Amino acid sequence: MLTDKVCLVTGGAQGIGRCIVETFANQNAKHIFVCDMNLGAMADLEQQFPNVTALELNVCDRKHVSETITKIAEKYGTIDVLVNNAGITRDNLIENMTENDWDLVIDVNLKGVFNMTQAIAPLMMAAGSGSIITMSSVVGTDGNIGQTNYAATKAGVIAMTKSWSKEFSRKGAKVRANCVAPGFIETPMTVDLPEKVIDHMVTKTPLKRMGVAKDIANGVLFLASDNSSFITGQTLKIDGGLVI
Repeated sequence: MLTDKVCLVTGGAQGIGRCIVETFANQNAKHIFVCDMNLGAMADLEQQFPNVTALELNVCDRKHVSETITKIAEKYGTIDVLVNNAGITRDNLIENMTENDWDLVIDVNLKGVFNMTQAIAPLMMAAGSGSIITMSSVVGTDGNIGQTNYAATKAGVIAMTKSWSKEFSRKGAKVRANCVAPGFIETPMTVDLPEKVIDHMVTKTPLKRMGVAKDIANGVLFLASDNSSFITGQTLKIDGGLVI
C-alpha cells in the first residue's frame, strides 16, 4: 500500500507512533524516518527494518526541524507521508494547572505540528501530492475533565487540518490533510491507570474493550495510502463507539 512512498512519523519511539512505523515498514514503504527525542528507544527499529531511519528530533525546535527536512529532501526529493504523532499530556483541573503545563502542551502538541507541517507541506505541493495525518483525540472533539490544555491542542489540530486541506490543494496539488481521533487505547500512557478507571471506560465503549495501537495504525495506514485518495479535511474517530 505504501510502495515508493517516503514517510516521516514523529513520536515514533513507543506506543501508537511505534506501531505506525512498524505497520508502514511492513507495507513496503520506500523509507520511513521515525523521529523522537528518545533515540535509543528507536535503535531496534533500524535493526529490524532496513527501510527505517531513526532521527533524534524535538518538534518544538524550528531550526532543527528545518535542517532535518532539508537533508531528507536533498536525498529523496520529497516526503510523501507525514504523520504528526508526537504529543504529551500534563493533566490537571484548571484551577491547579500551571502556566508551564499549559505552555508545554501547547508547544509540543500544537506548535510542533505546525512546525513539521510548515516544513514539509511545500515539498508535497511542489511534488503535486502527499498525505498529512495528524493525531487528534476524542478529547479534542468532546472535551474531558482535567485536560483543558490537551483538549485545546487536539481541537486545534482539527481546525488546522481543515484549513490545510483547502490551502494545500490549491493550483491542482493533490495534498491531503486528515486527522485521526483515537479513543481509549492501550499505550504506555494508560498502563498505570487504576483498574476501576479502565473498567469504567470499557463499560462506556459500545464495543466493550480498549483499543490497541494496531487499531489506530491501520486507520493511519488507510489515510496515508492511495486508497483514501478522495478523502481530505476529515477526522476519523477510532474509539469503539465511545463518542457518537
